Amino acid sequence: MLCPFCREKDTSVVDSRPAEDGTAIRRRRFCSCNGGQRFTTFERVQFRELTVIKKNGRRSEFEREKLAKSLFTALKKRPIDPTTIEKVVTKISRELEELGQSEIPSSLIGKKVMESLKELDKIAYIRFASVYTNFKEIGEFGEYIEELGGKAKD
Repeated sequence: MLCPFCREKDTSVVDSRPAEDGTAIRRRRFCSCNGGQRFTTFERVQFRELTVIKKNGRRSEFEREKLAKSLFTALKKRPIDPTTIEKVVTKISRELEELGQSEIPSSLIGKKVMESLKELDKIAYIRFASVYTNFKEIGEFGEYIEELGGKAKD
């Protein structure tokens, strides 16, 4: 593993332990460069390369980090810890891999994020829905709030 600080190839594993409910291995690493830098890596099983088919037909590689970023953005300033968010990312990623398809429509990923946020945090769900479904009028917020069991006021 390359050191992210000096690009040295020879780094040492200091500690390994299961992470993300046993679906990954967290490794603490040490590099003797610049006073002994330490960094963490994660090792996960990847069943297949996933390609995301966007609404406009373009294809791009599935990026777990992009999925995590969208969840962190929706959950910003909400009382949800990063470990929980990482579990949601792992769950969605695993569900996509288990579909047995190498090409996944972006709309399916969006629906899975919506389902997860609906269970996790209703405010984050509304935030994500407003961007994902491209709300154009205030009434559209009301429809989603009513769906959650709340009352929308005009």
